Amino acid sequence: MMDELYPSFGILMVDDEEAWLRSLGMTLGLSAGISNLVRCSDSREVMGILARGGIGLVLLDLNMPYISGDELLATIVQEHPDIPVIVISGLNQVETAVECMKRGGFDFFVKTVEEERLVQGVQRAIRMIELQRENREMQSRLLTDKLEHPEAFADIVSGDPAMRSIFRYIEAVSRSSQPVLVTGESGVGKELVARTIHRLSRAQRKLVSVNVAGLDDNVFSDTLFGHTRGAFTGADITRRGMIEQAADGTLFLDEIGDLSTPSQVKLLRLLQEGEYFPLGSDLPKRMNARVVVATHHDLGAKQARGEFRKDLYYRLCAHHVHIPALRERPGDIAPLLDHFLEEAANELGKRKPTVPKELPVLLSTYPFPGNVRELRSMVYDAMSLHENRMLSMDSFKRAMDKQGFSPAERSAALSAAGSVFLPSAPLPSAREIMDLLIAEAMTRASGNQSIAARLIGISQPALSKRLKKQN
Repeated sequence: MMDELYPSFGILMVDDEEAWLRSLGMTLGLSAGISNLVRCSDSREVMGILARGGIGLVLLDLNMPYISGDELLATIVQEHPDIPVIVISGLNQVETAVECMKRGGFDFFVKTVEEERLVQGVQRAIRMIELQRENREMQSRLLTDKLEHPEAFADIVSGDPAMRSIFRYIEAVSRSSQPVLVTGESGVGKELVARTIHRLSRAQRKLVSVNVAGLDDNVFSDTLFGHTRGAFTGADITRRGMIEQAADGTLFLDEIGDLSTPSQVKLLRLLQEGEYFPLGSDLPKRMNARVVVATHHDLGAKQARGEFRKDLYYRLCAHHVHIPALRERPGDIAPLLDHFLEEAANELGKRKPTVPKELPVLLSTYPFPGNVRELRSMVYDAMSLHENRMLSMDSFKRAMDKQGFSPAERSAALSAAGSVFLPSAPLPSAREIMDLLIAEAMTRASGNQSIAARLIGISQPALSKRLKKQN
């Protein structure tokens, strides 16, 4: 399979010296991995090349026969104002540089003495163009409710409006070269999101996943960067790191919030410079993989406490996907239940059972601290015990009771939320409070007395008796 050109748009190099064009092309390729290059040694052909499209950046020499660089700069700025022009001159003259910038040049470099700065300037221009294109694409996608590739989200079962907006955002940023930060509580499906981003991106090869939690700095470096033979005691063979294995694909770093401070520094340098050194090697390697990271931690809070580097935090926040907890999208419980029942029935070789109509209602009253992963475990446990046509609710009730809140925990939650009574209003009577509590429980339980009784901690007969008295 041929490697995909980088960047996604063409870079037109204009100079009447063919040798210089070849040299510049090699420099950009070796130093920055830039391969989508178009060479032009005849200035009269430039406008025709731009008219055909596909060019996003121009590197323009000033001193050329036929049409000078000065003339071309003015014409390009006028007819293609969206294409930045970097001017390259053989003369180090401040006046010339200032005049070019006044005429609309994006940057100015001297040929013979600023090769490294020129490469950095081209990289800077590429990043700017990519961000501008991503912003335009994101605005376009977010203004419509339509998904262009709904099949990419097949593994994420959801009909929630908030999740739909997240899907549109994921489509908008999936082709970006910037890192993507995926956050959410444990069990919400962050790795599924990473896989979806990988499918939607331009990645040509596989997704490589690394859980960095608990890795010390040396193991982290060896895991990501690899090592050469003899790099340390026991390094008998050269080992390719995960970055190299993810070339032309996606590198997914899970539990990034648990990364040690020295490892954070190395990750930041990798993201900024796009290159790394295998352990024991003095030769840098280019990173050619999309980076997606995930964590259940609040990285903003961690960096405020000094536990996570601020510069790395802002670098990772270029694109941020936050997956809401399952309790925040109760409408997804029923379709997820059906999906996992189908999956479990196939794996266990059983017929998919009939679901009691009370079960989705019962599950909607549970906060699911383990989110989608916990619901899946509940379903598999219930299916392993299932024998009849109708699915039993007993195993679900046992699982929910195991995670039940104690009276002390309920009191703490109420205290944290503040008083449920208005200080300026008279206190309701005990009977009024009980009536309000029962009404709310019946609403949450969709009128099911057994479930409502479980919610407020009384027996179903006691609740039934109380409801009869109200009538």
